[in-house]
Amino acid sequence: MFWFFVAVRVASVFLVASWFVPDEYWQSLEVAHRLAFGYGHMTWEWTAGIRSYVYPAVFAGVYKLLALLGLDSVEMLTLVPRVLQACLSAYADYRFHVWCNRTKWSTFLLVSSWCWFYVGSRTLANTLETSLTMIALSYFPWTSECTRFLWPVALSFFVRPTSVLPWVPLCLYHIKKSSHPTWELLLKRYLLIGLLTGALCVGVDSYFHGSVVLTAYEFLEYNVLKNVGSFYGEHPWYWYLYAGLPTVLGICVLPFLLAAFDTVRQRKVYKERAILLLSVCFTVLVYSLLSHKEFRFLLPVLPMCLFITADYLVRWSRKASSKMIWFTALLIVSVNGLMAGYTGMVHQRGTLDVMPYLATTAKDYRDEFNNPAKMFFLMPCHSTPLYSHVHQNVTMRFLHCEPNLTDQPNYLDEADQFYENPMSWIRKNLPVHPVSALPTHVVMFDVLEPQIKDFLSIYQEKASFFHTDYPAGRVGGYVKVYERFDRNAAAAASSTTTTTSVPSLEDEYDTEYNP
Repeated sequence: MFWFFVAVRVASVFLVASWFVPDEYWQSLEVAHRLAFGYGHMTWEWTAGIRSYVYPAVFAGVYKLLALLGLDSVEMLTLVPRVLQACLSAYADYRFHVWCNRTKWSTFLLVSSWCWFYVGSRTLANTLETSLTMIALSYFPWTSECTRFLWPVALSFFVRPTSVLPWVPLCLYHIKKSSHPTWELLLKRYLLIGLLTGALCVGVDSYFHGSVVLTAYEFLEYNVLKNVGSFYGEHPWYWYLYAGLPTVLGICVLPFLLAAFDTVRQRKVYKERAILLLSVCFTVLVYSLLSHKEFRFLLPVLPMCLFITADYLVRWSRKASSKMIWFTALLIVSVNGLMAGYTGMVHQRGTLDVMPYLATTAKDYRDEFNNPAKMFFLMPCHSTPLYSHVHQNVTMRFLHCEPNLTDQPNYLDEADQFYENPMSWIRKNLPVHPVSALPTHVVMFDVLEPQIKDFLSIYQEKASFFHTDYPAGRVGGYVKVYERFDRNAAAAASSTTTTTSVPSLEDEYDTEYNP
């Protein structure tokens, strides 16, 4: 079964080729690339000390090893970390399988979960958090005094502090039912394991940050006390109920609701399910109080929901007809399969597909002045990966979107300033002279073309990549790459085809280029 799970998760490395959230790269692989090779971009979170280096440090070590072996190609730098995470997720799957007493329904629901297939091999801290949660749940002492589950819980907390939320009801239950005195359990188990794990994580973070720092405290201060997360979007308090949880569970939300109702109605009979349901509700409730909401925040409760659903379906199957069982299974696998296939292989893939093209370009390109490529991403900030997917120390510029950490009045980040008036921003921030100071390549969504057509008059389209069937706002259906005209080559071509003079690229951006 373990190798079966490995096969499924490693397959997802190659099948899931779409963009999900920026943190998959900017909070893991970009950081690892900076640690291993000395160049790369660190977002404001690392300057503020709210992120832990524990997860990216592992990938940095892998990068160093690949470099020593001469295998640090772009393909290996992007592939190996995902394979490692896929293997960890596979082990978590196996532990989930053991925890569920190896029932067929539990294995079926886990493997057919569209959301876990979609994120199980991504280099997200939330994926690591979910894997550690599944491992910890498999060791949770429902009928014993074991405290091994506290090790993965503690590690998950120091990597991402909010991962402790699902464990509040579970740990209270564990303390209440334990035969050991509460003070002894807290001091000799909870506190001791927490201090040992914390010492290791704080040591790693302090070493890489350059000073003693408690990233867990900084994380909570910025995201909870200062509510910085709201800068990146807000949703109503009930968003997780009508959108978040139904999307994460997919079609399984229907049997989960039935299982939840059955669990509440017979909570004295299904005590284990009742505690897990309480944990899910507590986590969703706390997250609902925070204004910034994302689907990935619910990932740690996914295995709990699947356990509750699987246990319900096992008991339901004993009375249901074989036709009804097969219909239910086919419905689940069909709907989840379509969701996993579309989101993994079609939706939002352009921002990843463009990166191999840029990596090849950065390696070989020289402009008319023999300068290397200078790339400018005129897109919503963090729309693509960066150096981890190019692995060339070339100039790469993007629109920044740091939150208002200094409480400036009427604050607008750079990306918002750009999109208010793109051409005005370009004229103010990009040099007209000399031509060599301009970006050699511009990467953008197609929806921006009409707004900056004057600037693009000195560029030509070189590549286009499908991104999504559902463009919205600043995000278009295609990602396009424009390359600055080579003036000498253009003049030579013009002299053989027309007597019209070639205008200087040093003219204003609104001068149309007509070779």
